[in-house]
Amino acid sequence: MLDTLMSYLAPHHCCGCDKIGSLLCDNCKYDIVSEPNTACLVCMRLAGGSGPCKSCSVPYSQAWMVGKRQGELQMLIGLYKFERAKEAYKPLAHLLNETLPVLPDNTVIIPIPTTPSRSRERGYDHMLLVAKRLAKLRNLKYQQLLMRKSNTKQRQAGAEKREQQARQAFMVSGKLDPTIPYLVIDDVMTTGATMKYATLALKNAGAKTVWVAVIARQTLT
Repeated sequence: MLDTLMSYLAPHHCCGCDKIGSLLCDNCKYDIVSEPNTACLVCMRLAGGSGPCKSCSVPYSQAWMVGKRQGELQMLIGLYKFERAKEAYKPLAHLLNETLPVLPDNTVIIPIPTTPSRSRERGYDHMLLVAKRLAKLRNLKYQQLLMRKSNTKQRQAGAEKREQQARQAFMVSGKLDPTIPYLVIDDVMTTGATMKYATLALKNAGAKTVWVAVIARQTLT
């Protein structure tokens, strides 16, 4: 109710064209997803498909991303994560929905968990909201199977520090079914350490098929 009231008192502007009414209008959504990404999610070299390229060794077999972390996509994620623009979960889930192919009916969506301190600060677990919305759009199940073992923050950390933190970050709660695929989703991939060790945690707990999808890939320098 509060979000609805605020939408009248302070209406959103599109992150792409500044049109009043939503954080991302339909035209700008289309501009983002109209050209399929064919780059390897890990190294960003052309891969020609949805999987990582042959040069990148990762524990997941399929990977998708909406786009690079730039322009309106970067602005939308920034508003969602750091400016408490909670309604952004809807267009972000829509972008993932438009990017992903048809998935098996028994696929389970798993969000990368937000640290408890960040959830308290924002007032919501940002990827959990996206996972719920995406599951509804796809008529799939979502489960909070990944949990944080620590409260460390990776923002502004270097690659080596991120790797060290991610290696010790995750544990699995709940029973995993080796016969079904699991799709892990996150907002931004920077070094790939989070997805790597989240996937490894699931596979060590019994999952056989794990795929990943991210909204944005940090551009490599």
